[in-house]
Amino acid sequence: MTAQADLAADSCLTPEQSRALRRKPAQCVRHGFVQALPFILVLLPFGMLFGVVATDAGLDLPQILGFTVLVLAGASQFTAVQLMTDHAPALVVIVSAIAVNLRMAMYSASLVPWLGRARPRDRAWIAYVLVDQSYALAIQHYEKHPRLNLEQRIGYFLGAVLATCPIWLLATLLGVWLGQAIPEDWALDFAMPITFLALIAPMLRSPAHLAAALVAVVGSLVFAFLPSGLGLFVAAPLAMLTGAGVEVLMERRNGARL
Repeated sequence: MTAQADLAADSCLTPEQSRALRRKPAQCVRHGFVQALPFILVLLPFGMLFGVVATDAGLDLPQILGFTVLVLAGASQFTAVQLMTDHAPALVVIVSAIAVNLRMAMYSASLVPWLGRARPRDRAWIAYVLVDQSYALAIQHYEKHPRLNLEQRIGYFLGAVLATCPIWLLATLLGVWLGQAIPEDWALDFAMPITFLALIAPMLRSPAHLAAALVAVVGSLVFAFLPSGLGLFVAAPLAMLTGAGVEVLMERRNGARL
């Protein structure tokens, strides 16, 4: 009976899902690496811009590298450096960086169903290298291929990380070394909004996603008057509650139709 059920389930798989299930963990690493390569186009200018900004703020090379390796979060790094340049109190710098990086807590929560059973050491390095690019690729891949085993999921995540995180470090170094030679009319700051647009747009696939995104945008604008980006502390929970509420409403509506 189980074999028949497995056969019926396999017959419902798309060719892409069948290929994904046949990949060994090492092949999943390569697959994740290849799929993450396009992000280099935005990570290079984004990282170079941080190297330039941090150098202009008076940080030396060891400080910039330490900042990049320890924090490993571009938006938070930009926020912290800007506030440090403005001579903001250390507490304001820390709170603002946390506010900007609050989305990582949401990322982690959404990955628990897929990676929560991983070994503690695997969860540790996954938490460290969890960035926007690795999360966006991984969550979309897991949702498309829900029958992947844990090793395949971890392998894919590792491949995405290997293609993105080292590039961020390299781009930061390039920004430090070449910063003075980069013409001012090269608008490297375009990389930041483009990166987030590229990450978010493919994920807006349901009314819940759209509602959460809309509330996040409106909330960020409404509470923009709060100092040091603290409005994100308000907008993010409102967006999560809205998305969850819309999803529950849709499920109840679909259940009533059945």
